[in-house]
Amino acid sequence: MITVTAETFRLAEAFTIARGSRLEARVLCAAIADQGHVGRGEAVPYARYGETHESVSAQIASLPLGVARDQLQVVLPPGAARNAIDCALWDLAAKQAGRRVWELADLPEPGPVLTAFTLSLAPPDDMRAAAIRHAHRPLLKIKLGTPADMPRLEAVRQGAPKARIIVDANEGWTPEIYADLAPHLVRLGVELVEQPLPAGSDDMLAEIARPLPVCADESCHDRASLSALKGKYDMINIKLDKSGGLTEALALRDAARMMGFGVMVGCMVGSSLAMAPAVLVAQGADIVDLDGPLLLAEDRATPLAYDAAGVHPPRPELWG
Repeated sequence: MITVTAETFRLAEAFTIARGSRLEARVLCAAIADQGHVGRGEAVPYARYGETHESVSAQIASLPLGVARDQLQVVLPPGAARNAIDCALWDLAAKQAGRRVWELADLPEPGPVLTAFTLSLAPPDDMRAAAIRHAHRPLLKIKLGTPADMPRLEAVRQGAPKARIIVDANEGWTPEIYADLAPHLVRLGVELVEQPLPAGSDDMLAEIARPLPVCADESCHDRASLSALKGKYDMINIKLDKSGGLTEALALRDAARMMGFGVMVGCMVGSSLAMAPAVLVAQGADIVDLDGPLLLAEDRATPLAYDAAGVHPPRPELWG
């Protein structure tokens, strides 16, 4: 039996990107019960991809009884609904077998992975103050995506002079803005720029200089996305809510590496339950951005552990 529950987690502070702000993380938790065991998976419906809580819940309600993971890849498209059910099925299988998901998936035992910490879009002075507060973190991700981002970049670098920095434009730049900013990104030691141009309007990336690695986020969902990214992007950002779950995320990671792409593993803003399966995908990734729980004021009863080594694999009480 599948049940879906809408849940809300308060954020520690407002989270802002180029498309808007939020004060809470609204998620869907799918639970699959079978013979005394319950598997769980969390997803974040995302309006950018035409998803709502209602549409994702309806997709899940349409599933046949007893759907298996291999069937799921056919009956649901990539997205939040398939992610919630795929991860719940993996969790259920682990509980039924008395083993961990990484064992069932024939993966090496996972360890902690260093994660970026995100600074949301704000006026330069506010971003400088945020950078100062988080300057002890080894990797900062800056949300940008406006025509006036240069002062924000300078402010963050001033506030955190020793931190590694990556930036995410969330499709907010034009080719002209990116071409103008790129040399300054290099000058300020930025290591990566994520989705500088809108998905579907990013062909120019194949024609202009890319002086630092460019990562596809909104332009990359599952393996079917990869062929169109060659020559335009150097890396891809794998998010389980885009790929449609752990099953496709692992396959996407392997396919991307075979095609020569670097791999970033990211997340929507959700709880530790959403991050838990992504920690398995993040093993060996070039960049990891699984900081969702660090942005929350409240989390699951058994949260993921974060420390100087990074985010640790989940305990069985949480997932997998």
